[in-house]
Amino acid sequence: MKRSEINKALKELEKMIADHQYYLPKFANFTPEEWKTKGHEFDEIRDNMLGWDITDYGMGDFDKYGFSLFTIRNGNIKMKDKYKKPYAEKFLYLKEGQYALNHFHWYKMEDIINRGGGNILIRVYNSLPDEEIDKEGDVTVHIDGEVQVVPAGTQVKLEPGMSITIMQGMYHDFEVEPGTGPVLIGEVSQCNDDNIDNRFNPPAGRFPEIEEDEPPYRLLCNEYPEAPEK
Repeated sequence: MKRSEINKALKELEKMIADHQYYLPKFANFTPEEWKTKGHEFDEIRDNMLGWDITDYGMGDFDKYGFSLFTIRNGNIKMKDKYKKPYAEKFLYLKEGQYALNHFHWYKMEDIINRGGGNILIRVYNSLPDEEIDKEGDVTVHIDGEVQVVPAGTQVKLEPGMSITIMQGMYHDFEVEPGTGPVLIGEVSQCNDDNIDNRFNPPAGRFPEIEEDEPPYRLLCNEYPEAPEK
């Protein structure tokens, strides 16, 4: 992705959050230059990849495949002794025409919440013992405390205020219902680690390669410099 595309996407997410009267922590506003001065007291943000994030799945077509997000809080699967927090929370921003690729998580169970805007369509499948997609078995879903059983490949529609629980091993993809407008999505989950806990089917990447055509508006969560030594 071009840095200009990333900057534009982050500003759109920032505006969507403000328009729905949510607020981000102060570190959301740190500039790239300010990050160079931030000491070890901010290591939790670095180590747990809090903050701004973008994915285009390495496909180079963000308007079709990808979305922008902001991780507000997170623990750390690999550093449990240092970071005790067993949960995470995010905002995601998905526009009409964008598609979040089919995947499951080995570790993470999550609630995906429509915080406002259009409607989300979440397609669900079980996984087989060999981790392939079960295209025949019915899927048990939990939607705002209601248990439903739906056929494999059903797109569950979440209108604003609704949520679905995605269990470990449950394949899911999502997109916006055409004609309903962009969506601000909330995610509340167990600890998130996008480096090791995504099983994409078919395989895909997670973080974009960046073409630096303009200065960054904000650093992404995988771009923070190390704390300066005093």
